[in-house]
Amino acid sequence: MSGNAAQVEFSRENLENVLKRRFFFAPAFEIYGGVSGLYDYGPPGCSFQANVIDIWRKHFVLEEDMLEVDTTMLTPYEVLKTSGHVDKFSDDMCRDLKTGEIFRADHLVEEVLESRLKGDKQARGLVSDADSDAKEDADKKKRKKKVKEIKAVKLDDEVVKEYESVLAKIDGYNGDQLGELMVKYNIGNPVTGEPLEAPKAFNLMFETAIGPSGQLKGYLRPETAQGQFLNFNKLYDFNNLKMPFASAAIGKSFRNEISPRAGLLRVREFLMAEIEHFVDPEDKKHERFHEVSDVKLSFLPSTVQESGSTTPIETTIGEAVKSGLVDNETLGYFIARIYQFLVKIGVDPKRCRFRQHMANEMAHYATDCWDAELQTSYGWVECVGCADRSAYDLTVHANKTKEKLVVRQKLDEPITVTKYELDLEKKKFGPKFRKNAPLVEEWLTSRSQDELVKLKEELSSNGKITFKIPEIEDQIELDNTFIAIEQRTKVEHVREYTPNVIEPSFGIGRIIYSIFEHTFWSRAEATERAVLSFPPIVAPTKVLLVPLSNSKELQPIVKEISRTLRKEQIPFKVDDSGASIGKRYARNDELGTPFGVTIDFESVEDGSVTLRERDSTKQVRGEVKDIIKAIREITYNNISWEEGTKDLKPFETKVDEE
Repeated sequence: MSGNAAQVEFSRENLENVLKRRFFFAPAFEIYGGVSGLYDYGPPGCSFQANVIDIWRKHFVLEEDMLEVDTTMLTPYEVLKTSGHVDKFSDDMCRDLKTGEIFRADHLVEEVLESRLKGDKQARGLVSDADSDAKEDADKKKRKKKVKEIKAVKLDDEVVKEYESVLAKIDGYNGDQLGELMVKYNIGNPVTGEPLEAPKAFNLMFETAIGPSGQLKGYLRPETAQGQFLNFNKLYDFNNLKMPFASAAIGKSFRNEISPRAGLLRVREFLMAEIEHFVDPEDKKHERFHEVSDVKLSFLPSTVQESGSTTPIETTIGEAVKSGLVDNETLGYFIARIYQFLVKIGVDPKRCRFRQHMANEMAHYATDCWDAELQTSYGWVECVGCADRSAYDLTVHANKTKEKLVVRQKLDEPITVTKYELDLEKKKFGPKFRKNAPLVEEWLTSRSQDELVKLKEELSSNGKITFKIPEIEDQIELDNTFIAIEQRTKVEHVREYTPNVIEPSFGIGRIIYSIFEHTFWSRAEATERAVLSFPPIVAPTKVLLVPLSNSKELQPIVKEISRTLRKEQIPFKVDDSGASIGKRYARNDELGTPFGVTIDFESVEDGSVTLRERDSTKQVRGEVKDIIKAIREITYNNISWEEGTKDLKPFETKVDEE
């Protein structure tokens, strides 16, 4: 980014105008009025996204030797019921019973408390109305006109601390807790002030029917992960039965968001890139961890959040793993690799942090989970999740399908193993439970060692066990004539285990929007001239060819350079319009084009052309082959401008002022 950038304050309105005018993306079905949370990508947005995905594939799939799969977006009910999505994949919403308007509860609490804190700062003279307004998004501005609580009102110091503490922990509250906060802080409809219905869970999956009969219930997938888990055996076999290994998938996922907002940050259809790294639960070291151990990151641990603070801790990933802040090497390795990827594609390192999930926020099966959050004008936005999902997914699918999803490791030396085993009198199950017999057997045989210990204790003390199965209405009761639980010792030559899974999950649209904000600025000498400082590797177009005029003498050179760029597979555009060179460059600065090549009448005489760098507007001159070599080296080999152009002559001009 140019040194001029710091002199001009960021304006989201200006950025959105550029993105709309240059058709990076736009609301889908716009001429029909549009549908919230659905967007279409235009040519530059489509190209930018493709470049991001290309770098993702090279950074992860290629460098980590991952196995890429492409699984279906339609998912049967049973799969997502087993994975827990049918019962638990939800957000909490609250409804205005008078108007029918629906709000997402955590967002509502967050917005109202933030507004009150801003009103407090205004009352204390710490921030002006204009400064506060400038940071509000369009939705908040509309509401602000009628909301009493965001006026300049001084709050007690204790209330301020309480609000700040709640906001620090906002991601960890469940529906009941959010409802209690709404009552405690008198939070209703932010426009009318009317009370709202208590928060209720709303499942975010899009339901559909598969086939003409409509009897096979299904959903549009909310993530790509389940398709990878279900193909574990095939992937393990393809990898020649070697562990650890990782699969990867890129594709569309769908979530029926309660209140889509903030452009690409909260949408109903989005592109995901997910990795499932399968690892031995007893050995979560990573052979390449030493390569990233010195990477310094900004961490926001759960303990800090639970104390009501949002002040991060800066340390290396090596120290974070060593101290136990991050659970294990493999999880830490991927956290560092995620950071390296984000910086490579244009994320500002100073606006990237890793936030740990709090205890009441983390999935029950997860060992540890960190979100890569990027700071935008909308606040900190979760863009990548990196979780240790333990063996949950493979275990539940194996239990449901009776298909073993395990690794069999031949031992160098036999080992003696003592464990509990369950014996069933199956002949008695049929007469007692009839059609429900398979369900009872399945429940019993899927118990873990810890659960078998508890069942044995219950059987010994009571002479029977009792339990409940969701699919059966009545409670199940079995005495020792039906089951026996015994501890047995065996010699094993093969170790059988269910792999744990480390899962980095990327929301590509959120990352892309954050990069738009992180790379957008205006030139201090002409604030109407906006620039998107994309790294050349992800820029939609790499080169703008600018003939000085439409003279026929220049056309052969333009065509020859075009042919060379096509042969080199370097994306380019020709702008031979009648506008000044300065204006032509300015238009492409908004598109993030990193290089401009000017063809003038001197080019006809000696074959030389001028190369312009977008951010600094520095220019050098040389032969076409040398200019193209510099472009290629800077774009694809991560060479600096200074290094790439050291053999070219500096060129002074005033075209950027025209």
